[in-house]
Amino acid sequence: MKNIPTLYEWAGDTQTFETLFTTFYDKVLRDDLLGEVFQNMSANHVKHVAHFVAEVFGGDKLYTLEDGGSHASMISHHIGKMLNEEKRQRWVHLLLQSADEVGLKSDPEFRSAFVGYLEWGTRIAVINSQLTENPMNQQEPMPQWGWGETGGPYIANAN
Repeated sequence: MKNIPTLYEWAGDTQTFETLFTTFYDKVLRDDLLGEVFQNMSANHVKHVAHFVAEVFGGDKLYTLEDGGSHASMISHHIGKMLNEEKRQRWVHLLLQSADEVGLKSDPEFRSAFVGYLEWGTRIAVINSQLTENPMNQQEPMPQWGWGETGGPYIANAN
């Protein structure tokens, strides 16, 4: 049995994710479609998103332990933003462009898992952005993303 690394381990380390999201949000802020959505983001936004994704990919729990975040708190940042498919696609496009620029691993297996997560996460963000209240309670666990599938069809507010 071979020891398969987590997506986080395969990608690199915390600095890998911080570099990726710094490069990405530099693009986002200059983007004609997304710039307005993120123009008032906090000074810690980039670091928090980097820590969130790193943790979801199997890295240290920096988002939950150091940043004081949770899955519910991440969801709360999307509530009422009224995101649409065009913005979602641009977000994914700019992040994949940034991944190439910073030299994020490009092997098919990793990129498949990475793109799968982006598709899953951004589609949930769009759904939650249409809501006025957070559907998730603070005790919900952080998502975990690995090399495989999501685990079944999406059902809103399923317990």
